[in-house]
Amino acid sequence: MSAPARRAIAIALSTCFYASWAASAAYASDAATASGAHVASGAVHSAPAQAAPKPAALGAPPVSAASGASAARPVATAASAASAASVPVPASGVSGASGASAASSAQPASAASAAEAASAPPELVLPVHRMLTPQEAAEETRGALEMRKRFARDVNRRLHVPLAEQRAYGQRLQAALEEKNLGALAGEFVILVDRSANVQALFIYFRAMPDEPWLMIGASPVATGRPGEFDHFLTPLGVFEHTPLNMDFRAEGTMNQNNIRGYGRRDMRIYDLGWVDGERGWGKGGYSQMRFQMHATDPDRLEPLLGIRHSKGCVRIPATLNAFIDHYGIIDAEYQALVDAGKSLWVLHSDREITPWAGRFIVVVDSERKTRPAWSPVPGGKARAKVPAGADTAD
Repeated sequence: MSAPARRAIAIALSTCFYASWAASAAYASDAATASGAHVASGAVHSAPAQAAPKPAALGAPPVSAASGASAARPVATAASAASAASVPVPASGVSGASGASAASSAQPASAASAAEAASAPPELVLPVHRMLTPQEAAEETRGALEMRKRFARDVNRRLHVPLAEQRAYGQRLQAALEEKNLGALAGEFVILVDRSANVQALFIYFRAMPDEPWLMIGASPVATGRPGEFDHFLTPLGVFEHTPLNMDFRAEGTMNQNNIRGYGRRDMRIYDLGWVDGERGWGKGGYSQMRFQMHATDPDRLEPLLGIRHSKGCVRIPATLNAFIDHYGIIDAEYQALVDAGKSLWVLHSDREITPWAGRFIVVVDSERKTRPAWSPVPGGKARAKVPAGADTAD
């Protein structure tokens, strides 16, 4: 697709996105009052919600949290994000998360009562892509599959998934998309996560046309929610949209009280998917609102544990995979639409190389495998030995 054509489509998508944004203002506004970020992350930025929902420059540079307290970070409505872009606000303590308890509101994946939960997010909409001729589709596929070489070069924690398994997971991805009326999705990258205790893996997929099979770009180990302890959720299943309505932010890389960098080293990007219904992994079970994010983790003590369930509900990923997804904009379609329309987003690095096939969806499934496949090994005893006391409180 030519650059002018891509830009025209991006502007059209941006216009549609603004309409969706305005229609979702009540949802985002409600969610903003209860949002928070985990003390284990090191500090993150925060910004006060504003009254007028006017799109403008989004986001604010990360600011260190005061005294290691949790940072209350509202969901980015158009107005709050615009304000944050120009006026950095120091991260507030737990009390800043209005209506949420000190024990739960300050966690990325933490319990919150129904009263403070946001209303249901807007329904997912199938993205519009230009129809391709067979020859164009073949060219698009060849171009997108070049990302396999970059994945192999840039990502140091990789899983070597057999071809038969790649196809099987492509079919799982398709089934999950069809459940959300997104079965015709094509022309962009999609992230798939298998939360099965015996797998714990993330896959990146692509296809050029809806009638083609999904093709795997690469796979890495992850850590999803580990039930059995208070405030630990099972990572939610379904299709989640990566949108500036829930503005991403970046880690400060500072230590928490357990000497853990819960969001990883400084400048790691936190992919914020907003408030979702999460299945409680403690007590009598049931569902509560949790803040769902995908992010890096402590590179020295917790990243070696990727491959087993170990988070409080979020998806932990390797630092190099975090940087790969960030640098190439693998799921930044909606962020890039704003950039193409002239908006300034601080969270996007100026040296990034945005892929022409940027997507927007993260899909979580559970294969419920009874045995561990050889291609997804369990972390060894040396990795477990590095985990300090209290590390399970980090997400």
